[in-house]
Amino acid sequence: MASTGVMPDGIIFISLLYACSHTGLVKEGCTYFDEMRNVYNIEPSIEHYGCMVDLYGRAGQLRKAYEFACQMPIPANAIIWRTLLGACSFYGNIELAEKVKLKLSELDPYNSGDHILLSNVYAVAEKWKDVAAVRRSMNDLKIQKTPGWSMIEVDKVMYTFLAGVKQDDKIVVEAYEKLKEIMLRLRLEGGYAPEVGKVLYDIEEEEKEDSISSHSEKLAVAFGIGRLCKGKKIRVVKNLRICRDCHVMMKLISDVYNVEIVVRDRSRFHSFKDGFCSCRDYW
Repeated sequence: MASTGVMPDGIIFISLLYACSHTGLVKEGCTYFDEMRNVYNIEPSIEHYGCMVDLYGRAGQLRKAYEFACQMPIPANAIIWRTLLGACSFYGNIELAEKVKLKLSELDPYNSGDHILLSNVYAVAEKWKDVAAVRRSMNDLKIQKTPGWSMIEVDKVMYTFLAGVKQDDKIVVEAYEKLKEIMLRLRLEGGYAPEVGKVLYDIEEEEKEDSISSHSEKLAVAFGIGRLCKGKKIRVVKNLRICRDCHVMMKLISDVYNVEIVVRDRSRFHSFKDGFCSCRDYW
């Protein structure tokens, strides 16, 4: 656009900053943000500032993201603080997560996702008393956790799977049986080992493996492998962000089973093929 004399507007810069945040291009993102005012005389909006917080957060520069949010000329909204809390959860920064959660408590105290993210940070650090305290707080405020679900289309019929819900439904039983078979093969041929450290309950290792294996996207993909013709692409939609363990498992499945898997989670599309993901493990 610059080489042809077309003037970019604020929407273009949102797209640029968003792209930079999802590919780890921190330096380039900062350059585009500065050019908005200095070159194109565009005043940044709350969306542009949010992209910058996301840019720093995804790259692990959490302190910089926090300082940027605090120094914004526009008061940071709940979405911006929630973005930073998600980054704190991803990188396990307890101290900063607690600070950010206080900000969110003032702006949106009844959001279940915020409580879960803080609980996740504590759980990864094995601070089970703090996990219990967060969950008690949710009960006191009568906040319900949003259940994770995934959908897959097979032969023009949509099937929905819920995380951790072992129903007697034949379809769900079929998915669990196929998933067991897949996990065994992945252990033998792909060296798969469940990331039990991400399980958010103080339970035994074997129970943790059971818990993490029942994520809805795993069930949906297992069902798709069992029902769809060989060579057919598997497409899954998920309402929450895909976790690390599921992401690793999808890459292994695409390699071991020679199948392409497309997962649309809350954040983006993930295209798994030949053991790699289109997000390059940066999501």
